[in-house]
Amino acid sequence: MNADREEDPLQALARLVRDQRAALAGLARREGLSAEDALDCVHDAFCTFLQRASGGDLPPAEEQAALLAGIVVNTGRNRRRRHYLARQHHAIDAVERPDDAPSIETLVAHAEECVRLRGCVNRLCKTQRSVVMMRLLEERPGEDVAAALGVTRGYVDVILHRAKASLLVCMMEGEE
Repeated sequence: MNADREEDPLQALARLVRDQRAALAGLARREGLSAEDALDCVHDAFCTFLQRASGGDLPPAEEQAALLAGIVVNTGRNRRRRHYLARQHHAIDAVERPDDAPSIETLVAHAEECVRLRGCVNRLCKTQRSVVMMRLLEERPGEDVAAALGVTRGYVDVILHRAKASLLVCMMEGEE
């Protein structure tokens, strides 16, 4: 990337997802993964990419698609090995899907949103991140969260409200 015009990691990921999602899903499917495992594999690759981007450890923009492809292939092979999946490799177009099943594009777009949201959650301060994790992801009651953090229930609600506002702003930035 150019030093004078650095792209935000979330914007770089969004651009790559738009351009590469079908090809990445195809790569994962060619590694012998089911459609669901292929989606998980692509999602894991996006997470890895975002972590590397946040750490400033990315190759130039023209090499980023190849990096993502390599991550998908390796993740797919590792996933298959861990689960002892000895399946034939099938082209992504050869898979029959029910008519009401969401398309790969839809599933990958959903995975992209999840990756972006995870990146936004990671940007929150420690207290906000803890409240979001406990209240929204673990679905713990506000009283339990307040006790765990040593604050009042009302303050947990305030922290959660502010965190949601920050997450909304962060998610809206990535859509521009």
